[in-house]
Amino acid sequence: MTKPPAEAGYADLVHLIDLERYPIHDLDSDRGRAFVEQCRQQLAEHGACSLPGFMPADAVTEMVRVAYALVSKAWRSDQTHTVYFEEPDDTVAPADPRAFLVRSAKNGIAYDYLPENVPVRRLYESDDLTSFIAAVLGKKALYRSADPLDAVQITLFQTGDELGWHFDRSEFSVTLMYQESESGGAFRYHPGLRSPEDENYEGVRRVLWDGEEEGVVDLPSAPGTLAFFHGRYAMHQVTPVTGETPRINSVLTYGERPDMRLNDLTSQLFYGRTSN
Repeated sequence: MTKPPAEAGYADLVHLIDLERYPIHDLDSDRGRAFVEQCRQQLAEHGACSLPGFMPADAVTEMVRVAYALVSKAWRSDQTHTVYFEEPDDTVAPADPRAFLVRSAKNGIAYDYLPENVPVRRLYESDDLTSFIAAVLGKKALYRSADPLDAVQITLFQTGDELGWHFDRSEFSVTLMYQESESGGAFRYHPGLRSPEDENYEGVRRVLWDGEEEGVVDLPSAPGTLAFFHGRYAMHQVTPVTGETPRINSVLTYGERPDMRLNDLTSQLFYGRTSN
């Protein structure tokens, strides 16, 4: 006997998601629609949607084990860049955000190193998760990345690692947290600091140069938390990590085209190789 879609989805995802709290497998029900609306409101009001305990503890523990097992395959990157990931503009003042340099250092384990049965890969390859994220973002269609390196990565931030303030090139970002660092490693963002109509260079400068804190928000990052936010317009960072325990998370990549891939330059920068 064929299972109804909701029941089949539950069987596939029950070990990967707390479906009692987050019914992403049943979005057409009253409860599912109410859940999506709550996420939309959170995203609209706060610039981010955070779902603590989205991944159950057993699956989180397995992801930490996988991260440590694969750490030797991680690509180490340590670079300076502007908040726009562009070449510094030497025609503007040093304090201008187009010239201001920040540092990012991390260890990234590419998608093609992840065994097929690891929780984050099974979760990412679920149509139910893709449909849920599309529904919250108001997208008619959303696609998983076609990039064999960048579709899902595991990132480890060890002592001294950080992500400098930056804007994403993509409209939104989706992250899943597995382990907090011993200290530091806070994810901080400034929702709506710029817009399609206004780059707000002066506002960006005050955060970078003056250390202005007004408007800056710390995103909760307990293990198992799924979060998504508008990274193109919300400048964000991961503060420097200290202590022996690394910060471990994944970035899940989606887009509105089915053929999304990194260009060779970006792939070389993030993973030390290309997919060709």
